[in-house]
Amino acid sequence: MRYFVVLSMLLFCLNFASGQGYNQAVGIRASWHSPGLEYRYYTSDVNAFKSLVSFQDRGIRLHGFAEFFRYDLFPFSHQLLFYYGFGLHFGFESWDEERYRDEVLWYDTRTSVLAGLDGLAGLEYVFNEIPVSAGIEIKPFFDVFGRDGFDITVFDLALTVKYLF
Repeated sequence: MRYFVVLSMLLFCLNFASGQGYNQAVGIRASWHSPGLEYRYYTSDVNAFKSLVSFQDRGIRLHGFAEFFRYDLFPFSHQLLFYYGFGLHFGFESWDEERYRDEVLWYDTRTSVLAGLDGLAGLEYVFNEIPVSAGIEIKPFFDVFGRDGFDITVFDLALTVKYLF
C-alpha cells in the first residue's frame, strides 16, 4: 500500500510538472566518441545556451554552445524539433607513447591541453506527458594543441535524453 501511495504521488507530480513551462534541462549524451553530461538554459523559445562536459581519450572537455531551434519544419508533429548551433571547447587528453632505447620498450604517459570549435545539429522529441526529451545529434569539431596538433572529427553522433524543468 505504501508503494502505491508513493507511486501515485510521483505520477501526480510528473503530471503537474508537465503542465508548466520549462527554461532549463539536464541530460546525458550517449556517444561512442565523446559521451558526457549536459545542461541547457533556454533564453527564449528559439534560443538556448548549452554547456557539455564530455569524456574522451582519457581526458575531459568543457564545451559551450549557442543553440537555435526550429519548431515548424515538421508539420506532422509540433513535438519534434530541429536545432543547430556552434560553440567552443577546452580540455585535456592523455595517451601512452611507446619508447624504445637499448632494446628496452616502455610506455610514457603524455598529456596535452587542447581547444577547438564545435558545430551542432540535431532532432529532438519533447514528450508532452512528462518533462523529458529524447534526441539524436551530430557534433562535428576540430581540435588544436592536442596529441595530433590539429584533428578534425566530422561524425560524432550521439543519442541524448534530457529532463526539462
